[in-house]
Amino acid sequence: MAINTEYFGMPLGIGDLDLENLAFFRYCAEHHFHLQACVECELFRYPPTTACPWCGCLESRWMPVEGKGAVHSYGEVHHAIQSAFRDHLPYMILLVDLDTQLGRPTEHEALRVAGNLTLPDGKLAPPEEVRRAGIGSRVRMVFTDVGEGISLPQWTLDQDAGQPEAPWRYPQE
Repeated sequence: MAINTEYFGMPLGIGDLDLENLAFFRYCAEHHFHLQACVECELFRYPPTTACPWCGCLESRWMPVEGKGAVHSYGEVHHAIQSAFRDHLPYMILLVDLDTQLGRPTEHEALRVAGNLTLPDGKLAPPEEVRRAGIGSRVRMVFTDVGEGISLPQWTLDQDAGQPEAPWRYPQE
């Protein structure tokens, strides 16, 4: 069944035929993080897709994955294109290397999942939290409920993990 809702005034929709994403977001709606694991090479993949990007196998199974990792890269938004985001500036979009499957299938690869930096309750992080995060920061996944049957996977600083003394950040003006 298709899912249609809004996030900050922007429409979000997953169509009936998008079976992989519907399954992924069903788990997210339950605040569980699951990824597809290939039945042949046993590697996880993200984003959800119909075939394994490494071996081409069409068969997979959904497996629980720990939503923890380190910031690989980020974008800090200071000029909101969508008016609903203006009250939340600056906000941060993270690309996170998951601890799961780090360095596989090659030493330079990782499962990388994007999401906003939020507080533990899933609300966008305020400026003081944005200033604390950077490349190398340890984060954990949280979920932002946005509508019936859909929650977005997001990231919050992991207070239980050792944080780098000074995570790398782009130079500020």
